[in-house]
Amino acid sequence: MTIQTYLHQPKVSSTLLINEQSALMEKSGQDIYRFGFGQSPFSPPKFLQDELAAHRHEHGYLPIQGLAELREAVADFHQKNQNLDYSADEVYIGPGSKQLIFNVLALFKKARVYLPAPTWVSYEPQCDILNHDTHYIESTFETNWRLTPELLEAELSKSANDDKANILILTYPGNPTGLTYSGPELEGLAAVLKKYNVLVISDEIYGCLTFNRSHQSIAKYYKEQTIITTGLSKWCGAGGWRVGTALVPKALGSDFHTALSGIGSETYSSHASPIQYAAIEAYKNDESLTFINQQIDVLSVLGKWCSDQLNNNNVRVHAPEGAFYLWIDFSQFKTALQAKGINDSATLCEKLLSDAGVALLPGTAFGMKKDLYVARLAYVNFDGNKTLEAVANGKTVDESFVKELCPRVVTGIERINQFVNAL
Repeated sequence: MTIQTYLHQPKVSSTLLINEQSALMEKSGQDIYRFGFGQSPFSPPKFLQDELAAHRHEHGYLPIQGLAELREAVADFHQKNQNLDYSADEVYIGPGSKQLIFNVLALFKKARVYLPAPTWVSYEPQCDILNHDTHYIESTFETNWRLTPELLEAELSKSANDDKANILILTYPGNPTGLTYSGPELEGLAAVLKKYNVLVISDEIYGCLTFNRSHQSIAKYYKEQTIITTGLSKWCGAGGWRVGTALVPKALGSDFHTALSGIGSETYSSHASPIQYAAIEAYKNDESLTFINQQIDVLSVLGKWCSDQLNNNNVRVHAPEGAFYLWIDFSQFKTALQAKGINDSATLCEKLLSDAGVALLPGTAFGMKKDLYVARLAYVNFDGNKTLEAVANGKTVDESFVKELCPRVVTGIERINQFVNAL
């Protein structure tokens, strides 16, 4: 056997792949409406950019768990804005929430990881790398693509007495759905999770971009075994800064915390010093809340406009409740799609890209069965900085705002409707 025989074979992230593919098509002269890659359209606020420049000289290694002042600021921010009671000792800083999720999963020798489908693209590959078992729990349009206590109970009861740790990864507001959970819904899930002693990784990276400005965390009902992951990538428009945070309860025990720090020490050592110093200001400066609210003003109206246009054309989609995604269901066009040789979501997205110039991600990338005609749309193909400038200058965010300042999103939605109308 060759050494290649023993390699893991993780796939390249679908979101990163579609971003690269779209860029190549644009370079070749094609007009592409880039709804595939979920990067915030907004730049970090100027006060934060200035803060980073002011700390560019910082070059020393910082503590594995993160800069103490930053961890304190993170704890205070979530206490003040989300009523989550964590101390600085329970906060971890890492190079992105994705890395911190991987580190938590890497703590376990054997784990069964439950993923409510549709779910984010990287959870299953991470589990595969670590040789954990993954089990999808499928939801439906009728359940708003959410996990229910009944679905969760049915899955957990199948493996209640084996020798593997049970872990649930929950993300909300959801990537890919743009939907979220209410407090009572989370409380219902927490009751089942407690019954089966499940560890929860609650990916709340979009929590600050909840449109009703009242994000709820499952940790309020099950803190003792819930790890919240979040960071600056989405609400601060700082994806490339890779500031990830994890809120890890003391109740998990000193061995858990020691092991988590150990994995950090043997992988990334510590996150970049200038960025950690700058990030303190993101969590402490009241301007951050203004920045968040202005983004919500734009994203909520734009997302609702997009969902209305699609629903009015018989393309099923729930109005988004946070983040910047729509989870589109084309199933009512199944017969017409099959007549054209389009038999799965991947082929559907390929045809949308080639025929309409619209880049979406197929449902299979998010754990859905291939014959379900579902896809994710990230409505981020607009100049976020121009929209925030308009909001700051008092411009009302309405349909005319959307058409004036988000023209590529408008045209992209129109092209989807034209595509289905031609079936």
